[in-house]
Amino acid sequence: MTAQQSSIDTQVTAEELVQRAIDMIPFLKEQAAKAEEDRKIPEETIAKMQEAGFFRVLQPKRWGGYEMDPQVFYKVQMAIAEGCMSTAWIYGVIAVHNWQIALFDLKAQEDIWKDDTSILIASSYMPVGKVEPVEGGFKFSGRWAFSSGCDHCEWIFLGGIVPPTEENPAPDYRTFLLPKSDYEIVDTWHTFGLKGTGSKDIVVKDVFVPEYRTHRSIDGFQGTNPGIDSKSIPLYKLPFGQIFPRAVSTSSIGALQGAINFYKEVAAVRVGTNTGSKTAEDPHAQMAVSNAQILVDRLKMKLLANFDHLMENARNGEETDINTRIQYRYEAANVPEECLQAVLELQKMLGGRAIFTSSTLQRFVLDILAGRAHVANNPYQFGKNFGAVQLGLENSDFFL
Repeated sequence: MTAQQSSIDTQVTAEELVQRAIDMIPFLKEQAAKAEEDRKIPEETIAKMQEAGFFRVLQPKRWGGYEMDPQVFYKVQMAIAEGCMSTAWIYGVIAVHNWQIALFDLKAQEDIWKDDTSILIASSYMPVGKVEPVEGGFKFSGRWAFSSGCDHCEWIFLGGIVPPTEENPAPDYRTFLLPKSDYEIVDTWHTFGLKGTGSKDIVVKDVFVPEYRTHRSIDGFQGTNPGIDSKSIPLYKLPFGQIFPRAVSTSSIGALQGAINFYKEVAAVRVGTNTGSKTAEDPHAQMAVSNAQILVDRLKMKLLANFDHLMENARNGEETDINTRIQYRYEAANVPEECLQAVLELQKMLGGRAIFTSSTLQRFVLDILAGRAHVANNPYQFGKNFGAVQLGLENSDFFL
C-alpha cells in the first residue's frame, strides 16, 4: 500500500464531501482567471480536489473509493461549478470514469490502480478510432478531439467501432483503455468558453489494446458488463447512458447558481449611468433573478429525484423501463439549454459593464454556452426521440 493510499479518509460522509466542495468555492473563484489564461486547471486545484476525496465518490471500494450514490457526485460538481465551471466540467468528466472502470474486466482495473488508486483517467468517446482485430485484442489508431483535463491523467478512454463480421454483423462500439505512453496530447484548445478545461486532441498510432481493456457499449446498455462489481453492487448496475450525460450537463446548473450569486451582489447596488435608476428596483431585473433561481432549484430537484428512482430500482434488482430512461436522457440534455436562456437574461440586466471580459458574469455565460455545444447536450436530438416514442414510434437511441 502506498503512502497516498494509506491516507485515504474512509470514514468521510456524503455531507462532509459536499461541504468541502462548498468551502472550496472562494478558492475556485480566485483560480478561475488563471485556469482561463493557462487553458487548463492549475495543478494546485487538482491537488486540493484529490486531497478532499472528490475523485473517489464513485470509485469502487476495492480501489479505495467511497462507492457513494451519484447524487453525492453531482452535488459536489454543482458546488464546484459555482466557483469555476471549467473545474466542475473536468471533475464531472474525469471522476465519472472512476465509475465506468468498474464495468471493465478486473484485470483492466488492476492495470490502472494496483500501485496508486489516485490515478485519473481522461476520455474522448467519439467513435473515430481505426480498429483492426488481432490476436488477443486490437491494433488501434486515430485522432480524437475534446479530451477534457487530459493533462492531469495517466490513462484514457477512447472510442472506436470494431468492424462488423459475419458472426457479428452489427457495428460494435467500444471504449478502449490506453496508458499515457500509448498516446500523444496535441494542444488545440483555443476557445471562447470552458477555456480552463484543456480539452485537447489525442493522437494514437498503431498501438495494441488487449481485449480485456475494452468495454462494449451494448454491455453498458444491457447491464451485461464484465466488471465483477457491476454484477453485485447497485451503483454499477446503473446504465452508462444515464450517468455520463449528467456529468457533462450538471455543471451548467452550478454555473447558473454562481452567476446568480454574482448578479445579486452587483444588481443590489448598481445604478444606471444614464438613467440614474437602481437595478434592484427594475421589475425586469427582479424577474430575471427570480426565474433563474427557481430554474436552478427545479433542475436540482429533478436531477436528484431521477437518481433516487434509478438507485432504488438498482437496489431492488429491477431494471428502469426504457421509456423512463428516454425521458431522463432528454431531461439531462435540456439542462444547459435552459441554463443558457436564464443566464442570458441576467447578462441583459447588468448593462454595458457586463460585456467586458473582466466581468465575472461573462465567464459564466460563455462557459454555459460552450457546455451547451457538447453533443450529449443537444436537446433537439434527444427531445425528438422522446416525442417520437410518446407518439408510438420506435426508440432510435441506445445511449440510455
